[in-house]
Amino acid sequence: MPLVLVGTPIGNLGDLAPRAVEALAAADAICCEDTRRTGRLLQHAGVERRPLVVVNDHTEVRAIAGVLERLARGERVAVVTDAGMPGISDPGERLVRAAVRAGHVVEVVPGPSAAVTALVASGLPTGRYAFEGFLPRKGSGRTARLVGVAADQRTTVLYEAPHRLARTLADLTTACGPDRQVAISRELTKLHEEVWRGSLEAACVWVAEREPRGEVVLVLEGAPEPAGAEDEHVEAAVRARLDAGESPRDSAAAVAAALGVPKRHAYAVAVRQRRERPES
Repeated sequence: MPLVLVGTPIGNLGDLAPRAVEALAAADAICCEDTRRTGRLLQHAGVERRPLVVVNDHTEVRAIAGVLERLARGERVAVVTDAGMPGISDPGERLVRAAVRAGHVVEVVPGPSAAVTALVASGLPTGRYAFEGFLPRKGSGRTARLVGVAADQRTTVLYEAPHRLARTLADLTTACGPDRQVAISRELTKLHEEVWRGSLEAACVWVAEREPRGEVVLVLEGAPEPAGAEDEHVEAAVRARLDAGESPRDSAAAVAAALGVPKRHAYAVAVRQRRERPES
């Protein structure tokens, strides 16, 4: 039987999906971080209590052997965390790896994710993004991650505890500069949900004036493209369209729409490239 990862609500219990309820009801045992919280979730879902196996940051490695034994006996084992998707900055990753190596089927019942929820609410680009989870708390590991985040041109999603938020924002400001945009989400899907948006410099002021509560998700704007990169993209895009037989005017219109650059700039590039082409 399979190991089933079940996404659970990140705050609002109304987000528990019908398929998640079915998966929990069908499980012979449920791995969870906190038996009390999962017990309340099962009660809310109307699911009869199952054997609960505590799998948290401290017990996951020790629990693997017992979970594999259950799977080998033909039991169906569900995995939940206190909130969101198991294995995403929460226990579950090592259980999945062990189950796969042992030849067991792994199924996923998708559910809420704080990272994706905050990302789409941020107003920042979502086409390419990096999930960093929690930064190391100190030392060279933290410094190296901050340098990497500062240079990444993708939108970056990070998790942070409220009591460390001010320090992390200060470190990000130092690494990325004060003008980099950030969205700060807290209490997502709950009664007091809040999303703040602005520059890193303003974020440091914002957090200094209040005491944030609840786990926080930071969505950070990506680094700007290196100087000249945009022109290189325009040159390449115009060249490709001219090679395909389009006129300079049509090429410019299409490239301007695709890349979001001024049409007159794209047209100037197209005219110059056409002039520089050898006569055929």
